[in-house]
Amino acid sequence: MTQRNGASRTELVDKDPGIPNGWYAVAWSKELDPGEVKRVHCFGHELVLFRSRSGGAKVLSAYCPHLGIHMGEGGRVMGETVRCPQHGWQFNGDSGECTDIPYCDEIPKRACVRSWDVVERNLMIFVWHHAEENPPEWEVPTVSQLEDPEWCEPRTFDLEVPVHMQDMAENNMDPVHFRYVHSATDVPETEFEIADDGRFLKAVSYFEQMTPDGPIRVPLVRDTWCLGMSSVESTGIPGAGLFMFSSTTPIDNQNTISRWLLFATRNTIDTAGEEWFEGITKGVMDDWQVWTNKIHIESPVFCKADTPLIEFRKWARQFYSKPA
Repeated sequence: MTQRNGASRTELVDKDPGIPNGWYAVAWSKELDPGEVKRVHCFGHELVLFRSRSGGAKVLSAYCPHLGIHMGEGGRVMGETVRCPQHGWQFNGDSGECTDIPYCDEIPKRACVRSWDVVERNLMIFVWHHAEENPPEWEVPTVSQLEDPEWCEPRTFDLEVPVHMQDMAENNMDPVHFRYVHSATDVPETEFEIADDGRFLKAVSYFEQMTPDGPIRVPLVRDTWCLGMSSVESTGIPGAGLFMFSSTTPIDNQNTISRWLLFATRNTIDTAGEEWFEGITKGVMDDWQVWTNKIHIESPVFCKADTPLIEFRKWARQFYSKPA
């Protein structure tokens, strides 16, 4: 997209905050069959994702150290390894070490690629990203609704947006935008809480919703585990359960993909459930127009009433190896 002054959005970015550390979904579990190999681009890295013969999802840096061949294009699973398509070098999915060179008995010491920590949970394949390659510092939470018979099978939704992921996450701490972007009648009353460990963030906004019995006050609860992982739950309708879990993953510094699981309780799916699914997925398209036409500003001009956004910016710093 080109701005009126001729500069691109990339050129107008105030300062790139980089890629935050955390767990990110790189694929849906259903997208990777046993023995299948996929090319993935996330965190500004080229990766090879494959499912080994024992069933585990594995992720390695993609380029073979021999001659730089991308193992996600034509690579083949061999037991617990992926085989380079050009010369058959095999790399272990857990360690990244070369385990076999079919035409040479001696394996060079430098014959290895970076291995990435992987967790398969909540129907997603998560990879741990840390700018300094530090090991995982916390676990991916389990979505209990997946094992609860009172809840229907989840609906899935994918959204790719040309924006830095922090700008998407900022919505959780921006109650004013509900009025101007999502046509709320007023700025919703919103409460924020940060857990003692400093990482977990909870935001609760209150909306008025009309029912056959008159208006009711509906809380919208948003839990956030890091910049790229959150949930949304509507708890104000008695006996009804509406829930969404999402992983938002940086493709690179200016492109992001978000994967959602949408749930409703069985007693709600044919009444409020489908309407909620439609409302939350269509509502994000209002944000889409904003996100795709903005730039990231490192030092925004805040006003006195922007306290939630100011606090969010402070909270977000902890996820970067360098100050954001």
